[in-house]
Amino acid sequence: MVRAALVFLAFLVLPACSYFGDTDNAIPPTPLEDIQETVKIQKSWSKDVGGGTDEEYLKLNPVYSEDRIFVPDSDGQIYALNLESGKTLWRQDTDAYLTGGLDAGESLVLVGTGEAEVIALSSEDGQPVWRTRVSSEVLAAPRISKGIVVVRTIDGKTFALNATNGEKMWIYDQSVPALSLRGTSAPAINNELAIIGFDEGRLAAIEIQTGKLVWETRIALGSGRSELERMVDIDAEPVIDGGVIFVATFQGRLAALLVDTGSILWTREISSHTGLTVDGDNVYITDDESNVWALDRFTGNSVWKSEKLQAREATAPTAHGNMIVVGDQEGYLHWFDKYTGEIVARKRLSSSRIIAQPIVHADTVYIYATDGTLAAYMYNLE
Repeated sequence: MVRAALVFLAFLVLPACSYFGDTDNAIPPTPLEDIQETVKIQKSWSKDVGGGTDEEYLKLNPVYSEDRIFVPDSDGQIYALNLESGKTLWRQDTDAYLTGGLDAGESLVLVGTGEAEVIALSSEDGQPVWRTRVSSEVLAAPRISKGIVVVRTIDGKTFALNATNGEKMWIYDQSVPALSLRGTSAPAINNELAIIGFDEGRLAAIEIQTGKLVWETRIALGSGRSELERMVDIDAEPVIDGGVIFVATFQGRLAALLVDTGSILWTREISSHTGLTVDGDNVYITDDESNVWALDRFTGNSVWKSEKLQAREATAPTAHGNMIVVGDQEGYLHWFDKYTGEIVARKRLSSSRIIAQPIVHADTVYIYATDGTLAAYMYNLE
């Protein structure tokens, strides 16, 4: 696919007054207030990794597996780094335009491409294992579980591939609306089920062994006169915790559902395409105006809401100790107190935007900026 077209379509997901990239009408980012840092955040290491994501709004999230973190860039490179030191363990050139973020597991690293391929590499040394063509480009990370790779394509199809050789096992097809966000929701795997969010606001559970539809639930119903107003895409990956699915739609709702039946437990009128995270008490989510929320996971009631990052295109939140961390469009990282919503620490990773959701392993958070800067930060609560 021509990259110019990708850039144009990517404007649909940017939270500005004009969805088509009219920067004159864009809401300016909220200026950052001075804060009193009450938590000590230390940078463990930082490294320039490849060409980044070229500002094309590609959510090429790094992933970790065992003692390694795997990082992609849109130029086709995949890197394996040591989690503790950032030392490069291997680098592989896939000779592909990478568009769908990584997954790692079962000795494989998996990635999707703009040329409608899924690529599997050995997590040990980066050597190619298999390469399979699917129906259209892949914008979401493939997911692997129990020898099966589940992958979404932008034409509404979900594929199951044999993790050993990449052979197709089944295809689940869902129609797509005439207008949708530039992106797709990555599958979430729970035991024998793949939980898939679709562009018309529906969530489905599919057996990963057979491709059989187990249940389907509508999360949001589009309303309005125009196709743009009626967009209710599920672009953020559903999160499964304690037998409950938490999922958000664009211009729609945040909902909690039972995994087994798809029955809705509660909903809130919150629009999000970035994503969310969950702990034992709350759901944390960034909305489309870049406000960060904490909601009671059992009722959906508001615990706190921070408007201090409005129009800063904050990423999906990630839990980091007793904090929530997000990145923003100017390369800043912000740590919120989980319980109060106050910003307790701030660092600047890069002058380039951060799109990828931060990832956490043990007491370290890993952040990837679009210029290819990857860094590891640790906290000290003492």
